[in-house]
This record gives sequence, C-alpha cells and structure tokens, in this order.
Amino acid sequence: MTPSTRAAAAAPLVGRAAGRARRLDRFRLILGLVLALIVAAVCLQQSPGWWRGKLSAAEVDAYVARAAAQVPLPPEQKDEILARLRAFGLADDGKPLYMLNVMRYFQNPKALPGVAEFKGTSAEANAKYEQGVMPLLLKIGGSVPYAGDMRGRNIFGHAAAVDDWSRVLVIRYPNRRAFLELVADPAYAEHAPFKLMSIDLVLAPTEVDMVMPDLRLAAAALALLVFAAAGWWRSARRPD
Repeated sequence: MTPSTRAAAAAPLVGRAAGRARRLDRFRLILGLVLALIVAAVCLQQSPGWWRGKLSAAEVDAYVARAAAQVPLPPEQKDEILARLRAFGLADDGKPLYMLNVMRYFQNPKALPGVAEFKGTSAEANAKYEQGVMPLLLKIGGSVPYAGDMRGRNIFGHAAAVDDWSRVLVIRYPNRRAFLELVADPAYAEHAPFKLMSIDLVLAPTEVDMVMPDLRLAAAALALLVFAAAGWWRSARRPD
C-alpha cells in the first residue's frame, strides 16, 4: 500500500476522531455552564442579602405582627419575646446567621391556651415539631449543620440554670429575613405549639466567624476533585 493510499484510508478515521473530540469539547462546555449555573443559584439562595437587601422597619413590623397572631407564646412572656424579635429583625445586616438552640425538656408537656393536650413525652413533642418544621426550613434556604442530644451533665458548671440540658441544634439561616419568614409562615403555626409545650429554650443568634466542614467530607471532596482534574488533564493532552 502506497503512502497516498494509506493516507486516504486513514482520513475517515482521523475525521471521526476529530468529530468525537469536538463533541467531547461541547459536552464539557455545556456541563461546565450547567454546573456554574447550579452553583450560582445555590449561592444566591444561601446569601439573599446580596440581592434582596436589608429588612425595613415596616417589613419587620409586618413579620412580628403575623408571628404574634399565630404562635401561642406564653402570655407572661409574649410582650418581651415580641420586643426582642423586633429588635432582632431591625438588626438585619443581610448576612447569614447561625441560630443556637439549647433545650431542656419539661418533665411533661405543658398545657397551652387553645392547644389540644399532647399524648406523649416532651421529647416526642419536640421531635414532632422538628419533623414538621424541617420542610419549611428547607423552603427558606435554612439548614441544620449540627443537631444532637446531650450525653451527660455539664462538666464545668453545676448551677441548675446551666445544667441538665437535653438537646442542642445549630440552624443556619440565609439571613434574618429567612428566620422571620419561617415564624410568620401560617404553616409554622401548626407545629410551633409542640416546641413551646415541650422545652425550656435558649434561642440566640450568633455571628459567623468560622465554619469548618467535616474533615472526612472535605478530604473526600478534594480527592474526587483531584481525580476528575487528572482525568480531564490526561484527556486534553492525549493526541488525536
């Protein structure tokens, strides 16, 4: 077979290889754009302060009024709780926050005015609350980086006020607006009584200074990234 004959026979193979390379490049470009859009959408949902801005006083008052009308707060604490809730909203800076929930179960669920008696333990009532509220939390972009029951007494302090806690939650909200949207949601009113009847609660917003991911997940993500990058690099350097 002459060189010209061999070249003619190889031409279709070269053409097919070039076509496959172009299709692969288009696929990578489209995949990259799709992944970039997904990341951008998640970032916008998780940091809405970038585009929604801070809460106005009128918005805060509207949220507080809706929460006051539907959440069965203890009558003796209602005015103080609402005043603190309003101050919380007025301090909005548009940034994400982590809400610390430290809970102590009541010996038995407490009766609330206008709320049917719960047949179960305080732990069961709170679990019912958490299960019911989780979809509402996810809807407003919230998440639960940490949740766990206590396994032992307070090591450092022994006063009754700082001992014998039952459960801790750390909840991330995209901003203060998201928290107010949650407690003002009519669907939230169906679940709130189960929390209020079951626990003594410390509910405190915290400013984010540092958040460390689980090192196991970080190591796995890094290994997957290096593996994918190495495959991409080798494919790009492979001769046609």
